[in-house]
Amino acid sequence: MINRNRLISLDVLRGLTVALMILVNNAGDGSASYAQLRHSAWNGCTLTDVVFPLFLFIVGASIALSFSARLDRGVSGSSIALQMLRRALTIFALGLLLNALPFFHLGELRYYGVLQRIAICYALAGAIYLFGGVATCAVAAVAALVGYWLLLLHVPVPGFGLPGASIEVLDRYGNLTAWLDRSIVPQAHLYHQSFYDPEGLLSTLPAVANTLLGVLSAVWLRTVRPAWQRASALLCCGLLSIAGGLLWSQTFPFNKRLWTSSFALFTAGIAMALFAVLFWTIDGSKHDAQHRPLLKAWLVFGTNALTAYILSEVLAVALGAVPVGSGENLQQLLFRLLPSWLGPPPLVSTLYSILFVCVCYVPVWELYRRRIFIKL
Repeated sequence: MINRNRLISLDVLRGLTVALMILVNNAGDGSASYAQLRHSAWNGCTLTDVVFPLFLFIVGASIALSFSARLDRGVSGSSIALQMLRRALTIFALGLLLNALPFFHLGELRYYGVLQRIAICYALAGAIYLFGGVATCAVAAVAALVGYWLLLLHVPVPGFGLPGASIEVLDRYGNLTAWLDRSIVPQAHLYHQSFYDPEGLLSTLPAVANTLLGVLSAVWLRTVRPAWQRASALLCCGLLSIAGGLLWSQTFPFNKRLWTSSFALFTAGIAMALFAVLFWTIDGSKHDAQHRPLLKAWLVFGTNALTAYILSEVLAVALGAVPVGSGENLQQLLFRLLPSWLGPPPLVSTLYSILFVCVCYVPVWELYRRRIFIKL
């Protein structure tokens, strides 16, 4: 019988996502990486661009399963909300700490970041689900996507004008998202001290929609309908969302750096489709999924996902901060030690990334072996 409050497929999907996140974040040579293992320069969507939205979708699904399980046990909504807030603040603080590493130059500390966005989306989606219910989650997701589209395409940007008339749609400097980030955050505290931040304030709005769609997907999979019916319906919703995102992108292009609504809908559709397939093949099976050898590697990452990500970021910062002479750091030296006969530069860069993932796997595997699951 399927445990409706524990879906092994979600742990597997989380593990796959974190492993891919670590891989794309740690290229041997970013300039030589395959195009799909790099973020789009501006408009467009690569495999790498899909990773973060997929993780936020998983955060939403985890909210639905975790909160529902506690509510079923009689835990009060206020207790859950307090714990949620504490966890969100902890994750946000860890994000700031990672941004400060290794030298803690607080005058250039980036305020936004991946963990900060996860914390905000977790708190907002969790509060909407906890106090508003399923219907409110659906309304809020639609409102976030449509509202963001209206703001970016139909609101004049001070100093630039109306998108599509005075300036191009999604102009790099003249979009409302970048303008707002520059207006409220000093440039020294933005991403690479540049003109915008990919995890900025306004673009958090559609990112919350990704999280809420994860909530709705998990709520659906918790129902008592036959497993094939739940999986097929979610798969259909995913395919429709992918198609809807592709159509929307014709007038509102995919852009991960601005997290456009078309991008959010498209990536949420991919997440739904993957979740549906994994749910059917893993949780819908009569076999014990936890003991399948092919799944265990992903369960190792999936049950300590944020821990694995933080370990990877700390390791990457450490390797990049250790000088080894001749203007090189330790990361560059280790990459250069890989022989060129292994293949062309993009392949060698990817092999380095795979080795990096394997190194990160070791401590997380030890936690899994000892049944230690760190809940940040």
